[in-house]
Parts: sequence; structure tokens; C-alpha cells
Amino acid sequence: MADDSSEIGQGTGRSVGLISLPDPVQSPLWQLGKRLLLALAILFGTVLIVYLDRGAYRDGNDPPGYGVNLVDSIYYTTVTLSTTGYGDIAPVAPHARLINAFVITPLRIAFLVLLIGTTLEVLASQGRRMFRIARWRKRMGAHVVVIGYGTKGRAAVDTIVNNGLTRESIVVVDPGAEALQEAHADGLAVVTGDATRRDVLRRAGVGEADQVIITTNRDDSNVLATLTVRQLNPEVWIVAACREQENVALMRQSGANSVITSSDAVGRLLGLSSLSPTLGQVMEDLLTYGEGLEVAERDLIVSEVGKQPQQLPDQVISVVRDEKVYRYFDPVVTQLARGDRLIVVRPARELPWAPRPGTHNEELATDDD
Repeated sequence: MADDSSEIGQGTGRSVGLISLPDPVQSPLWQLGKRLLLALAILFGTVLIVYLDRGAYRDGNDPPGYGVNLVDSIYYTTVTLSTTGYGDIAPVAPHARLINAFVITPLRIAFLVLLIGTTLEVLASQGRRMFRIARWRKRMGAHVVVIGYGTKGRAAVDTIVNNGLTRESIVVVDPGAEALQEAHADGLAVVTGDATRRDVLRRAGVGEADQVIITTNRDDSNVLATLTVRQLNPEVWIVAACREQENVALMRQSGANSVITSSDAVGRLLGLSSLSPTLGQVMEDLLTYGEGLEVAERDLIVSEVGKQPQQLPDQVISVVRDEKVYRYFDPVVTQLARGDRLIVVRPARELPWAPRPGTHNEELATDDD
């Protein structure tokens, strides 16, 4: 999983001009070992300073005329840097006292900060990070994996979040540092790496995912990612973006359940808007969440069983029966039956004059009834 040494941001704001460098991936043992080596270097340097100037020190336990030796220098250094300070060995020359004040004292502070402060910081941050990742993996399952966090990926995440899915149930896979920062700012877990590699997809939990959305900017990458995802999880529902219509069949053969041709869709919207500006406004309305009209799928409710699709308050455009989609005028769905699901055009928000059937805890006409 990507580094989460800081708390996940709650907003969608972007920091302008902020330089963010990737943190090196090192184990806690390596971090502690490196700090221990630095602490030993400070210790050795202080011993050398004291020993070279040993004539300026006196040991109160030694007889007069007996000088400080190497063992005494090591002893003095350890008790001084650890702030124990027994006082049996002390500098007596003025310059030695100045060296203690302006050299050894800063070294003592650096030693304590390095050995104690950073050690606690490493243990706390690394431990918290590993605990958070372990807890996240334990909760992971039936989640949504979004491969590629560009414009299409962000729009897909916004749509499924606005329709009730929590951000904790979404995992982003993207190799880019910018995508990592943006996804973290949006409160999403990120696995950094190439989505065509099995190990990367395994870390994202593709094998336990409920859905996978593939939105990279290259059709060949999308095909390879689709093949790899399908091999890891034969049952997952895969939705893939495709830039060129000629690659749609290949995408489906690779295992995608649904393929959205982005360039053709945009071109059709542009053409409709030029031919009929009002029709273009309606299509834009349908694609915009939370305002005006929306396209939604809902269960059939008991009071609607036996009716024709045209008789319902919602504008029914299709009926899902036995995993097949029928248009509302198809003779097969002249009468709605238990277990049907409806694709409807309805108000995006409840209004007094525009109800939203199926959203008020009505009794549903499922096959289990």
C-alpha cells in the first residue's frame, strides 16, 4: 500500500506550489540501526575530543599527578552524553571548560535527540502505519478498485461515492506521484504501481473485490489490466474505458463486462449539442449528479407488480429480467413481474411534485417474497 505516514486529507483542495518527495521505503530495523550508528559516531567523536585534551581534565579519585587515560575518556563521555554526570572527572583548564560548553554540550543534546527522540518517532510512526494497513486489509473485501486516477477515474469515484459507497470501500491503483497526492487528498487508499502487474493488483485486493473500474489513458494498458484482473478474479465485474471504438471487441474478449468508449461518447454529445442545443442540455443534465434528472436502477415495489412500464410515476426506459435488459416497449416486459429491476429517469432529488418511488422503504417485489 502507498505510504500513509500522515493522516488522510478530508478535503478536495490542492496545495499550490507544494513540493512533495517520496519517502524512502525502509524497515524499522534499518531506521533504528542508522540512528544507532550516528549516535555511536557522536560518542566516538566526543571520546576523541576528551582524550586528545586529556591533560586539561582531572579525575578526583586518582592520586595527584595521575592523568586521564583512554578508559577515563570513554567513561567521562558516556556519563556526560547521557546526562548522568557523576562529577568525578571534570575539566580544570579554562579552554576545556569552553570546549565542554560550546562543543560537548551541543553534542550531548544531539545525542539525546537522535537516540531517544527519533527512535520513539520511528517506532510510533512505523507502528501506527503498519497497524493502519493491517486494519485496512482486514476490512477489505467486496470493495471497488479504480485503476487510473485521472479525469475519468476521479469522475467515476465521485459518482459511486455520491450514490452511497463509502470512500473506505475504494482502492486506487496508479503509478503516478500526482495521482497519489490527489487520491490521498480525496480520502482514498492508494496502491502505487503498474496495474498490469499481478503483485500490484494483489496488494489492491483485486481477488476479493466486487468491482474493478479501469480508466487508464491507453487502450493497450486497459486490455492488459483487464486480462490480469480477470485471471486474478474470474467473478469480478469489470468496467473498462476505451478510447477507440475499434478496440471495444478486444476489451470485451479480454474479460470486461462493460466497455465505455470515451471518444465516441464525447463526439456524440458534441454532435447532439450542435444539432439540438436543448437535447445537449438534457444529456448534460442526465450526466450531472444531484441536479435535475438522473438515470438510476431500482427494485420493483409491490404496488407496481402487474403494471405496464409506461404506467409508473418514474420514466421507465428499460427493465432487467433474468439478467437480461429489455427496452420498456419490448413485448416481453408488457407486464412487470416480481424480481424485475427498473432503469428509470427520475428527479435527482425528492420534490413535493416529483416523488421518487422505491426510496421510501416500500415493500419490494423481489423473487424471495
